[in-house]
Amino acid sequence: MSNDAATESQALDGPRQEPPALGLGASLPPADARAKTEGTFPYAADLWAEGLLWAALLRSPHPHARILSIDTAAAAEMPGVRAVVTHLDVLGDPSYGRLVADRPVFASDVVRHHGEAIAAVAADHPDTARMAAAAIAVEYEILDPVTDPEKAFEAEPLHPDGNLIRHIPLRYGDPDLMGEVVVEGLYRIGRQDPAPIGAEAGLAVPRPDGGVEIYTGSTDPHTDRDLAAACFGLEPDQVKVVVTGVPGATGDREDPGFQIPLGLLALRTGCPVKLAATREESFLGHAHRHPTLLRYRHHADSEGRLVKVEAQILLDAGAYADASSESLAAAVAFACGPYIVPHAFIEGWAVRTNNPPSGHVRGEGAMQVCAAYEGQMDKLAAKIGIDPAELRLRNALATGDILPTGQTVTCPAPVAELLRAVRDFPLPALPKDVPESSWLLPGGPEGAGEPGAVRRGVGYALGMVHMLGAEGADEVSTATVKVHDGVATVICAAVETGQGFSTLARQIVQETLGIEEVHVASVDTDQPPAGPATHGRHTWVSGGAVERAAKMVRTQLLQPLAHKFGMSTELLQITDGKITSYDGVLSTTVTEAMDGKELWATAQCRPHPTEPLDESGQGDAFVGLAFCAIRAVVDVDIELGSIRVVEMAVAQDVGRVLNPAQLATRIEAGVTQGIGTALTENLRTTRGLVRRPDLTGYALPTSLDAADIRIVKLVEERDVVAPFGAKPASAAPVVTSPAAVAAAVRAATGRPVNRLPIRPQSAVVTAG
Repeated sequence: MSNDAATESQALDGPRQEPPALGLGASLPPADARAKTEGTFPYAADLWAEGLLWAALLRSPHPHARILSIDTAAAAEMPGVRAVVTHLDVLGDPSYGRLVADRPVFASDVVRHHGEAIAAVAADHPDTARMAAAAIAVEYEILDPVTDPEKAFEAEPLHPDGNLIRHIPLRYGDPDLMGEVVVEGLYRIGRQDPAPIGAEAGLAVPRPDGGVEIYTGSTDPHTDRDLAAACFGLEPDQVKVVVTGVPGATGDREDPGFQIPLGLLALRTGCPVKLAATREESFLGHAHRHPTLLRYRHHADSEGRLVKVEAQILLDAGAYADASSESLAAAVAFACGPYIVPHAFIEGWAVRTNNPPSGHVRGEGAMQVCAAYEGQMDKLAAKIGIDPAELRLRNALATGDILPTGQTVTCPAPVAELLRAVRDFPLPALPKDVPESSWLLPGGPEGAGEPGAVRRGVGYALGMVHMLGAEGADEVSTATVKVHDGVATVICAAVETGQGFSTLARQIVQETLGIEEVHVASVDTDQPPAGPATHGRHTWVSGGAVERAAKMVRTQLLQPLAHKFGMSTELLQITDGKITSYDGVLSTTVTEAMDGKELWATAQCRPHPTEPLDESGQGDAFVGLAFCAIRAVVDVDIELGSIRVVEMAVAQDVGRVLNPAQLATRIEAGVTQGIGTALTENLRTTRGLVRRPDLTGYALPTSLDAADIRIVKLVEERDVVAPFGAKPASAAPVVTSPAAVAAAVRAATGRPVNRLPIRPQSAVVTAG
């Protein structure tokens, strides 16, 4: 957030107190920031071991084919090749999956998507491994791929479990009710790749006891361990996953499809085996955001108040189930958005196709429906003839309202406040006083047209996401805090993916114990589980576990002093490393009070339980919700269809600001990812074949595409059931910003803009 944006934010929110230097509320920098910027931080791709072998995978060139034979003889006989493994070498479960074990380690009888793994090779040089993989002869019978999710319902089953993964029919209210004003829309969302920074890589090392250790940038190490152990035919305690540095993740990283073949090769050869995937392999192998088809019908009265919403939502899961059930639940539950809707009828399906696999990507399910329901709100405003922001205000959700799933919103829901903040923020100046040669035109210096063809548009969007797991997921995390010689150590299996958990853990201990030097231990599966790094879990669940453990250590530290002076521990406070009593009688340092002892405590945090959606889509499925409002300002060349995002004004419901600098960074990153979704990112396929799986064919937003992001308001209304009262901050702007950009393009062009990413032809305005 720029300095002037910070000043404007304060002008809206009132003056802020000077943030502390340490503890909660401080802008504490990440401990690993210097190492990462200098290139000395150890990622999995940097690992080495004595006697190292290199792995390569053979992947299917077809999206759908029957495997008639696999001949590995030529590969196995190549000099330097130490092992070749196929489905015949998987000693345990042949398939894996987080919710449904439907994805084979290696395809055996049929391949179901382009890039599916068929075999793996270990050799003494990476080039040898790649050449050996290419030498494996596979005879295919090519089959017609099912690539249209609408045709998956009638197509021959692509999997023994069938093509339908899940169907959710949400029923809420009176199906026969009609509104005075009705608008309909058809929306399509493309396939976004998480495009993780840095190579996806891993190192597997065999153990003397017959087990294996896997070093990788996993974001859910205990689940990955359990999946791998089952495929290896080993007990979980015979497999250890050690988390190396994660160079950023907005979804799953180091999919088990990389890890399991590595472990098999290490067990087969008795040597360490390393795999560093190419960017093409990453595009082909890991999961993407679900492409989605959405049909909507909104009913409202003449004043614009929503009466009923009807929708059909179809998620393309690709070849395997992965996280599609969870994504569909979020899409159906949030299909009406953060609005009061007294009657809702939503049909949601997730189906298998022969397209690339879909799975966890930040804001899954919620992002797709946000683009659709906000498109509907713009249509409704235009048909009734009222301002789009005013229409949204008339329908804004608030605490105490009921979602179409029947769940009451008990957490803070300042939706109207957020929208007013971005609506009232001053608009950026038009470039009328700047020489035309200096204008920043859509398309950039080489692709811009005439300034006279540029139209400016302003659009609004409101988004919502759920926090933590849903539908009965057992959310629990365990943490240990140790203190010795004035230094604290946090042990928790919560993976730092760039979301800032390691920094937050340090701040919690500083706040609770007054100890400045706090270290966060590296993560492996010898520690108790903390769960996946999704849905802001670690801010809430793992942060809560660290806080409880730190408070237990605090009690151990203060009890002897309180007993000595005849007072309760509640009358003692720790500030800046000093322990003082309320009356000033006691004053000592934490180090003196420790007197050389080592104190430690272990604690768990488990939020209140949720429940699955029932056969009518009803149930208290979510622990908590977070909201965001964004106003987008765009310039559109209506002759060329090129678009430049000028400004994104953001107001967000954050509960409590724990680290101002880190929070601003997370919001800015989320908005920028959303701009990519809106304008450029689409992993294109032709009959199931991925076209140009590289960073030239897949256009990520760069610094030249980033907008001027103004964080105009952060609502700090604490959620009483959340540790520290804070809400996760990353997913909400990812969900909201694509819809805001689309709304602004609609305003500039008058075109419907019902597809993401927005194609140039969708923004062209023809004469007459």
